[in-house]
Amino acid sequence: MAYKISDECISCGACQDACPTGCIAEGDGKYVINADDCVSCGSCADACPVGAPAEE
Repeated sequence: MAYKISDECISCGACQDACPTGCIAEGDGKYVINADDCVSCGSCADACPVGAPAEE
């Protein structure tokens, strides 16, 4: 299952830098994950200081 970023996102960019597939982009007020490219590795969740990315 792909990861999704919750509204707790503080737009720091840590998840985007950690993503090995480059499927995270800056969205409107928070970062977003392209579910079609997400490989569910969890790198984004590990890098996030507020725990915003989680499996759907």
